[in-house]
Amino acid sequence: MESKAATTLLSQTFLSPSPLNDVVYQSPLFFSSSFKRLRQPLSLKVQKQLSISNVNVRIASSAKCAATLSDTISETSTLADIDWDNLGFGLLPTDYMYVMKCARGENFPKGELRRYGNIEMSPAAGVLNYGQGLFEGLKAYRTQNGNIVLFRPEENALRMRNGAERMCMSAPTVDQFLEAVKETVLANERWIPPVGKGSLYIRPLLMGSGSVLGIAPAPEYTFIIYSSPVGNYFKEGLAPINLVIETDFHRASPGGTGGVKTIGNYAAVLKAHSAAKAKGYSDVLYLDCLQKKYLEEVSSCNVFVVKGNVISTPAIKGTILPGITRKSIIDIARSLGFEVVEQPVSVDQLLDADEVFCTGTAVVVSPVGSITYKDERYSFGDGKVGAVAQQLYSALTSLQMGLSEDKMGWIVQLK
Repeated sequence: MESKAATTLLSQTFLSPSPLNDVVYQSPLFFSSSFKRLRQPLSLKVQKQLSISNVNVRIASSAKCAATLSDTISETSTLADIDWDNLGFGLLPTDYMYVMKCARGENFPKGELRRYGNIEMSPAAGVLNYGQGLFEGLKAYRTQNGNIVLFRPEENALRMRNGAERMCMSAPTVDQFLEAVKETVLANERWIPPVGKGSLYIRPLLMGSGSVLGIAPAPEYTFIIYSSPVGNYFKEGLAPINLVIETDFHRASPGGTGGVKTIGNYAAVLKAHSAAKAKGYSDVLYLDCLQKKYLEEVSSCNVFVVKGNVISTPAIKGTILPGITRKSIIDIARSLGFEVVEQPVSVDQLLDADEVFCTGTAVVVSPVGSITYKDERYSFGDGKVGAVAQQLYSALTSLQMGLSEDKMGWIVQLK
């Protein structure tokens, strides 16, 4: 429990409308004497106070530090005081975020860890006016033997670079991306759930932060990574979800940006997604916008259809996000003896399937229990998890948790 003095300092620093709201946050290795009193992890109560305070924290681009992580790790190794048994998939701010900036056409310099907080941005920023932004999603896990690991983070780095090229943005190198993720995870180690309780969701953001009025690439770019402990994405957990096929709205079109993880792709699904949620569905399955009969993907995940020993999934042709979990499940399924086909998958094939499941970083592997199409409901698996989905889920999560040998070379060990 924090002392009264520490609580007072928090109030003065974070909650008061004084000039201290413009404080520049430095790495935990370079706290001023006043901040040294706060070196112990904050309690859940104070963390909540910080997360709900409407404070505009100025992140000054001139603040620099050459931080290493040895002291940070020792400060953040005690588990945070939260209910690990009831984690959902919602934002629970952690201690630190990673920030770096660069001008258009230039290379990103080394970034720095800063206390998690709001950022200041021009109303004319490219990301606010023209949607010039990308994000990624990956997870850090605690393994049974006490290690902290990442799952295929280089794939996220490469996907962000591909997206940045499509969106005319400067992007971190693969090595910069990986180093930034590692520093962020280790600085927020106390927020990584215990084994079997969840994971630390990591959200890298790349955005056009420079001011621009006419339609043009922003003159400056900001790369930020923040994180949050999470549990299951769907409230059902590893239990069948219920999807509805959307016939009026479409997620992407040929020649558009459906194949990259740009922020606008997700804004476009909100209307149909919200309507489906209001009717009790778990999520929406989208069709192609030309013939309106071929599957594309669910709002935040890819879809697979099982018939006998054959697993089919829509081919990646520019309108479907190349999911990293999708790619991994394809390789795992083939290693287990399944025939995996990447091709157009029609609604008729879907409705005739033995099993249907979805994959994604957030959802992992989620079996589908029912699909509603034109007001008619089609059920799969008698309300139970399908055998194929269960086998693939177990194979993937065993690898991520360190319970099986990493023959693929996908795991990056941080500690």
